[in-house]
Amino acid sequence: MTDPLRTEIAAAARLIVVKVGTRVLTGPDGLLDTARIESLGRQFDGILAQGRQVVLVSSGAVGAGMGRMGLTKRPQELAHLQAVAAIGQSCLIEAYERVLRAQGRHAAQVLLVADDLKDRARYLNIRNTLRALLDYGAIPIINENDTVSVEELKTSFGDNDRLAALVATLLGAPLLVLLSDVEGLFDRHPSDPAATRLATVTRIDAAVAGLACDRLGGLSKGGMASKIAAAEIVTEAGGHCVIASGRDDQILDRICRGESAGTLFVGRETAMPAWKRWLGWSADARGRVIVDAGAREAVVGRGRSLLAAGVTGIEGSFATGDVVSLATVDGRVFARGLVNYSLDELRRIAGMKTEQIAAVLGYCPYEEVVHRDNLAVISRGDAAQNGDNLPGESDAPTT
Repeated sequence: MTDPLRTEIAAAARLIVVKVGTRVLTGPDGLLDTARIESLGRQFDGILAQGRQVVLVSSGAVGAGMGRMGLTKRPQELAHLQAVAAIGQSCLIEAYERVLRAQGRHAAQVLLVADDLKDRARYLNIRNTLRALLDYGAIPIINENDTVSVEELKTSFGDNDRLAALVATLLGAPLLVLLSDVEGLFDRHPSDPAATRLATVTRIDAAVAGLACDRLGGLSKGGMASKIAAAEIVTEAGGHCVIASGRDDQILDRICRGESAGTLFVGRETAMPAWKRWLGWSADARGRVIVDAGAREAVVGRGRSLLAAGVTGIEGSFATGDVVSLATVDGRVFARGLVNYSLDELRRIAGMKTEQIAAVLGYCPYEEVVHRDNLAVISRGDAAQNGDNLPGESDAPTT
């Protein structure tokens, strides 16, 4: 049965970003499930035949490499883990290309690290390249470049759910589909016979985030918590997100028909401009500005700029023009923007009224600490944000 809202969303989704998880693509033995990849290939072909475009973010490289090498346990040492990923990545792209070529389509491998999206010029170059691939009718298959990503250097996206959300915001895709081994978000653990799938979520708050029941161990890095976080990114940017079972051989067809499959997370009515999408989720935040409740309400509820009077604390190290996160006193990040004052200047004027700034600094170049035109609200609910931890943040000075 189709749903009017889902039908409307599906009809408008000419570009769909699909993320496929490790548990969907591999069997218990760690080998790639070729039947599942063939099913996905047929569905992708059907979507393209409708005049739509598809970008795939695919997990499975480590699992595929383990299967190819006959390993039964995920390597713990970084170099060995990266080596297994390199072996598996070739298996993964080969499998997709073989299936898509049979349909007259082609796969295009794109490997990224987090720094690729933090830098504005590289961000735009990636966007242009992906658009060119789509113009050629190819299906970009994106994965984190596990062979060079090093956690100690802070270059990891964390998981492919977040990577998929960042790709969706980069391209302005109206729909992100996260395919998992569960049918969607449930009101309790899916193993409970009384569990009920939530068909639609209109607002992601702490109650919704609290429904995540992740499983530890195995091949997958992600889980329901990371999928909800990815859904929040996309919906705040103005897109929609569906979490659904990748083990349903017709799941993408059903979603494109507007059927009530999986859990739909409904996006905001107004899409965020491209510049603010980069600012909100991809740019590298150099510091954190803590604000009081009144300042948060002004920024989130009324679309105002951040003034010095609302600043209660400062963390990190930043200069004028750097990207900073805005957070509440209990640490919840709700916005990001370009700061008009350096760390030292902001320390001196924090909590002051605008008319007092010149007397303290000897000048007042800006009335706003962060102007609303250079500010992106990334969370309107009360769910915690964890994407802006700074290097050594626990030791960062707060004033």
